[in-house]
Amino acid sequence: MNEELASACKTLHLAHVVEACGNTAFQSKEQFLLDILNTEIRLREENRLKRLLKKASFTQLKTLEDYDFSAVTFPENCTEVMLRDLRFLERKENVLMLGKVGTGKTHLAIALGVEACRKGRSVRFFRVPDLVAILQDKHESGTLARFQKELSACELLILDEVGFVPFHQTGAELLFHVISACYEHNSVMVTSNLEFGQWNSVFGDTRLTAALVDRLVHHAHILAFTGESFRLRHALSTISS
Repeated sequence: MNEELASACKTLHLAHVVEACGNTAFQSKEQFLLDILNTEIRLREENRLKRLLKKASFTQLKTLEDYDFSAVTFPENCTEVMLRDLRFLERKENVLMLGKVGTGKTHLAIALGVEACRKGRSVRFFRVPDLVAILQDKHESGTLARFQKELSACELLILDEVGFVPFHQTGAELLFHVISACYEHNSVMVTSNLEFGQWNSVFGDTRLTAALVDRLVHHAHILAFTGESFRLRHALSTISS
């Protein structure tokens, strides 16, 4: 019977039913079947989340549960609730987070990315210098088109730390093409310690920078992060204690 059950489950792509049968208490036929199916659903969702988180490649895992929004200034067309609900993803809108180093931009970007994964959304996370290096490597090896196709398949592309390292022209152009491909097709989330007027110092080309900013800002929610660095505040409090 176990072999027949395993074969039937394999045919129906029920990966967890056989194990669940041995771990589920029996009170009635309906209860037993429902408990087993609920176990199958729960484990499928857990495994899907694990796959999505692994594919996203977050540098660390952060959640919204412990996030302090007091340093965030929202624009008129966006609220904390709208951000938490990921409504921008439905509309294929962008979220741009601008502010000084250490004010919680990356934490919030990762937390929203994790929340998107929980809701079954495909997410990719990159530190921008790392992404540019990957793009240049793929370009030189002739595998850029395949990588670009992978990026275009994600629903949320998170670009962290725009402004920390200036790019060569080729890298800047490759990044521009990635962002252009996302325009009105995927949501892009960007964190930067620079105001838009300073982005030219990173991309090195005035017209390219203007075109890139234009695509990001259109259909975007721009969040301003103020206050002192959380990391600096924590370090100082540690020293004083």
